[in-house]
Amino acid sequence: MTIPPISIPYNPLSEVTVEVGGKENVESLQRVARDFRSDTLTVPTDAQLLHSLKASRGDDVYSEDPSTTALERRVAKLTGKEAAMFAVSGTMTNQLAIRTHMKQPPHSVITDYRAHVHKMEAGGIAMFSQATTHQLFPSNGLHLTAEDIEPQLQLGTNIHISPTRLICLENTLSGIIFPQEEIVKIGELAKQNDIGLHLDGARIWNVAADPPHTSLTELLEPFDSASLCLSKGLGAPIGSILVGSKEFIERAKWFRKAFGGGIRQCGGIAASADYALTHHFPRLAHTHKLAKRLEGGLKELGVNIAAPVDTNMVFFQPQAIGLPLDAVMARLAALPNPIIVGRERCVVHHQITPQAVEDFIACVREMREEKKANGQVEEDGEGIRRADKEKLEYYNEPKGKTTDAVLRKQAALGY
Repeated sequence: MTIPPISIPYNPLSEVTVEVGGKENVESLQRVARDFRSDTLTVPTDAQLLHSLKASRGDDVYSEDPSTTALERRVAKLTGKEAAMFAVSGTMTNQLAIRTHMKQPPHSVITDYRAHVHKMEAGGIAMFSQATTHQLFPSNGLHLTAEDIEPQLQLGTNIHISPTRLICLENTLSGIIFPQEEIVKIGELAKQNDIGLHLDGARIWNVAADPPHTSLTELLEPFDSASLCLSKGLGAPIGSILVGSKEFIERAKWFRKAFGGGIRQCGGIAASADYALTHHFPRLAHTHKLAKRLEGGLKELGVNIAAPVDTNMVFFQPQAIGLPLDAVMARLAALPNPIIVGRERCVVHHQITPQAVEDFIACVREMREEKKANGQVEEDGEGIRRADKEKLEYYNEPKGKTTDAVLRKQAALGY
């Protein structure tokens, strides 16, 4: 069955004009509308930047910028937390949160082995908090569970192992939504053992946007603190928000100053983020539909999809139809109107056009048909005998619990 194209109720290509943004930025938006590497690549719109011109221009280090304060209060209210703090990046708000939770070494943080706080933040946990990370492999191959975490808690007085002081979860991770019922269980486990619980919620906006639209207050209720990125799904030019109790945020501001993260006249960037929250957040559900269309179109061709497509990420493996990943990337980039991908991960952001998705699928279809015409693609999919394929699957697929072989195979996920 052929899956029909998806349309979106707005035209991202119209939102930067030569008159306001200049020719270079119009051309930049044209490229970004076909760039699947990350949702950090979005171009600030004319309306977004014009809105920021009217922002207050006070000194936020002195807590004297009304636009920044208004954004912090808005996000605190949305998340059901007492207070919020604006900072320049998700890495900063994550690391400030971890440092604020930690009091005195020795101490350790439990994370998923793919977690951004452990894998993609330049060793910040060790650098800033003098803590070690205990990275766990999810037994279900998708997300950690309370059953995974409980036996790994370091609660006693064994002097060989640093005690657990914090658990860090990530939602979404590889675009996969972390089941809320499992988060609640982990939160209860943390509270029972007087351990902090932090959320790297860089893409928690995508979870809140996904039907049936669970509120941020409910999503974040189990957490003592959470970091919410403003420059990924929402498309702010810069920024992230840390939320927690009033006491926690006051301590985090102290560390923000020590890290050199205080911003003086930051009203303009706060206002731009506030605009994105109002106008771009409603678009996230459409990015999910486009991601589903990309997934469906590729699967229809026989391409393997390596992870559930819950939100805006598609991990595709064209090797399943005999197409090397590098060859597909090169062919996409060589189109008259190029499409750029970051290897197997495709991120659909709010400025990706439906046409870009259709052209992506059409390019892979053309490559597949060329290979079939040359007799190089078997209906079986991978160009190997079915018996050999079944043997490989036997050794590589999970058997009850996730095996090391599968974890190695999925090592690309989680970025």
